[in-house]
Amino acid sequence: MPQSIYPAPLSFTQLHIDVARNATDDFNLFHDRSKWDRILGNPFGGPIVLGFQLECLIEEQLRLYREANDETRLLGEHGLRFSNYQFTFAGALKPGEAVQVEIKKSRFRPGASPLLSNRVVLKNQRGIVLIGHKKESPEPLCLADVDLAGLPDLNHVPDRSYVPASDFFCKRKFMITGNAKNFLSGSLADQTAWFDELEGRVRFPEMFPAALISCALLERACMNHHDFEKEPMVYTGHHISVDRELAAGLKSNDVLHLLVNKPVEMAGGGGLGGLGVTQCLYHCFGVLGNGTVLFRAEIAMAPLAAIIAP
Repeated sequence: MPQSIYPAPLSFTQLHIDVARNATDDFNLFHDRSKWDRILGNPFGGPIVLGFQLECLIEEQLRLYREANDETRLLGEHGLRFSNYQFTFAGALKPGEAVQVEIKKSRFRPGASPLLSNRVVLKNQRGIVLIGHKKESPEPLCLADVDLAGLPDLNHVPDRSYVPASDFFCKRKFMITGNAKNFLSGSLADQTAWFDELEGRVRFPEMFPAALISCALLERACMNHHDFEKEPMVYTGHHISVDRELAAGLKSNDVLHLLVNKPVEMAGGGGLGGLGVTQCLYHCFGVLGNGTVLFRAEIAMAPLAAIIAP
C-alpha cells in the first residue's frame, strides 16, 4: 500500500512560492502573483508551485521515510552514492490546494549493482500532479556517459556566457545557506534538520543546487530573446542524478557552475507533454569550482500552446 509521512494533506501559500522562487532566482511568470495573467493562454488561473519546490518536498518526505524505516544505513553499506530523481509532471498545483505525497514501499536489490528505489506520487484533489521514482545507486543513472573533462576551467568563463568551443551556456551561482534555508521552508521542509549553527550542522538538500537549473534556463532564454508571455514553456519531466557525497560536503559560498546545453527535440513522452507533443530536452550539469560534477540532469519542456491545444 502507498505510504505517506504526513497523516493529512499539506498546502502551499503564495508566500511559500515567493520564498522558493526568490531563493533560487526563478523569475518564471507562472509563479509570479503579479504577472501570471500576462501568459498567453494560461489555463491555471493564477500562480502555480515551482516544480523543483515540489521535488524538494518529496526529498524531505523520503528523508523522513528512510529514517522511519531504518533505510538510511543501506546507503553507506552498499555504496549508494547517487540520488536519482525521475519525475513526470502530469498537472499543476496552485496555492491553497491540498496536496498529498504517497511513497510506495521501498524495493531493495542487493548484489553487484545494488539499487534502492521508491515510486512516488504527488496528488491534489484534481488528480496526479507529479509521478515517478527516487532511486539510490552506486553510479549516476542520468547522463552517466557524458564526460566534461574536455571543457576549459569554468572559473575563467564569464557568468551568463557560452563556454568556448562548446554549446554550453554557463550560469554561475554560489551556495548560500540562507537561500537554502528559505528554499527548504518554502518547500514545507524542516530546515533545522539540514542547518543548525549551534550544532554545527550544514547540510544542503540535494534539490537546492538542482533547483538553480531554472534560473540558468531562464537566463539562457533571455539571451536568446525568448518571449515568455507569448511563447511560454512548461516542464514536462525531470531526470536528475545528484552525487550525495559531494552534496554532503557543500559549504557556504562554494561556487557552482550551471551548464545548459542546446535543446534536442524529442517526441512527446506523456504527462503534460502528451503523447503527440514535440518537446525540448535540455542536458544540464552542476559543476563545482574544482571541476567535479555535483549533478547531471535531463530537463524536458514543451510549449504551453501545444499542451492546451484541443
